[in-house]
Amino acid sequence: MKLKDSLKSATHSFQHGKMRSFLTMLGIVIGIASVIVLMSVGQSAQDYILDQVKGIGSNLIFIVPGGTNGKFQSPASAQGIIITTLNQSDVDALEREPSISAVAPLVSGQANAVFGNNNMTVTYQGTTANFFALRNYDVTKGYPFTANDVAGYGHVAVIGSDLADTLFGPMSNPVGQNIRLNHTTFRVVGVLKKMGIGPGGVNQDDLALIPVTVAQSQMLGITYFNYVLVSANPTYDLSFVKSRIQSVLEQDHGITDPAKDDFTIQTQEDILSVLGSITSVLTLFLAAIASISLIVGGIGIMNIMLVSVIERTREIGLRKAVGATDGDIVQQFLIESVMLTFIGGIIGIAFGATVVTAAWIVIAKVFAVSWTFEFPLSAVLLAVGVSAGTGLVFGIYPARQAARKSPIEALRYE
Repeated sequence: MKLKDSLKSATHSFQHGKMRSFLTMLGIVIGIASVIVLMSVGQSAQDYILDQVKGIGSNLIFIVPGGTNGKFQSPASAQGIIITTLNQSDVDALEREPSISAVAPLVSGQANAVFGNNNMTVTYQGTTANFFALRNYDVTKGYPFTANDVAGYGHVAVIGSDLADTLFGPMSNPVGQNIRLNHTTFRVVGVLKKMGIGPGGVNQDDLALIPVTVAQSQMLGITYFNYVLVSANPTYDLSFVKSRIQSVLEQDHGITDPAKDDFTIQTQEDILSVLGSITSVLTLFLAAIASISLIVGGIGIMNIMLVSVIERTREIGLRKAVGATDGDIVQQFLIESVMLTFIGGIIGIAFGATVVTAAWIVIAKVFAVSWTFEFPLSAVLLAVGVSAGTGLVFGIYPARQAARKSPIEALRYE
């Protein structure tokens, strides 16, 4: 039997049972659409996260307390373990290093921010005046607190735009007003521009920034830092600055064996590498889960094709009686199976693209998140390949069952 004749026969079979063909393809459509959506959303999320990290500046270096022995192993502090190895003497030593432009230590905590009858649970961060320039934090109202405020234990605060709107209302100017963070009063001296979600998933518009001295002594009761942010001198290579930071801290901590370092130094490149690997694995994991529906859809196609073989027993017998070979029968049923899954794959791609577009409109337009629309070609190629492969794999058994029928017994079948 010629390939053209097999295609015509498959087309006629679809037209004869349109509803059955549609229901047969439905599992493949849903499976392909799921793979498309998850891979697209995963790629978009990966790009969004990496863009957020890139936005903090390429010359920034993070120093986190606690050592790590592997590329993908988190420092102890990142695992919720309290490490007290970074302190003011480390900051002083780093500030004397010529390859470093600026240093900003940081501590953080949770507090209930209150003004009048309005209140909101927020994350507050205690830091120094250098922090605003290091993180490119712009103050739209008022001014950032100064080094004198930090040295003088000033009860001043710079708050995020959403926090300002919640406590004071969108039309009011909070500068000069007093707010309470838990039981401590702070005078608002500035309001940050709207920035959205930052690295680590922190909503920067709900932040309250206060002098690190006040945060340590009166809010948290500690003498150490959660991490230290360093800006590399642009005249030095970043890898050199990283090695100098390691040398300075090892000397300050009395460490002679680098394997025993009680701190971790992370550049933007290090963070991007780890995040990229994690998000890629998660995207593939989600796509693998969605692919389970393809297997279910394939089993559905196999069942329908087996029913079709039984229904068309007399047709098979007639074809074999007039000279059709076993290979012709196998070819005919395989083509029908592959066409079902291939058409289902095309519909699934279109449906998946529609869902992805709708998700992008909701996230980017409604929630005003800088979400990049991603429709990876790899997802389309995977969808087409998997759909065709599913048709072959799950069509072989019904096709072989059809080819094995005896023409005499098939013609007698009622």
